[in-house]
Amino acid sequence: MTIISWIILGLLAGAIAKFLLPGRDPGGLVGTTLIGVAGAFIGGWISARWLDHPITKDFYDGTTWVAAIGGSLALLIAYRLLFGHSRD
Repeated sequence: MTIISWIILGLLAGAIAKFLLPGRDPGGLVGTTLIGVAGAFIGGWISARWLDHPITKDFYDGTTWVAAIGGSLALLIAYRLLFGHSRD
C-alpha cells in the first residue's frame, strides 16, 4: 500500500473508532482524524512487529483493517485519558 492508502485507511479507521467509542473528544474532528491516521500506522507496525503478521499490500485485507482500527482505538483511549478533562 502507498502512503496515500494508509492515510485513507487511517481516516476511515479513525471514523470507525470514533463510532465504536462515542463521546466528546478534546481534539474534535481534526484531532480524531489525526489519531486515526497515527493509529493505522501504529496498528500496522504492532501487527508486523509483535504479532508476526506482516501487513499485506492489499487495501481490502481484513487483518490490515483490524490492526488500523485497533491502533486508532488504543490511541483514542490514551488521548482521552491524558487530555479528556482539559475542556471542563
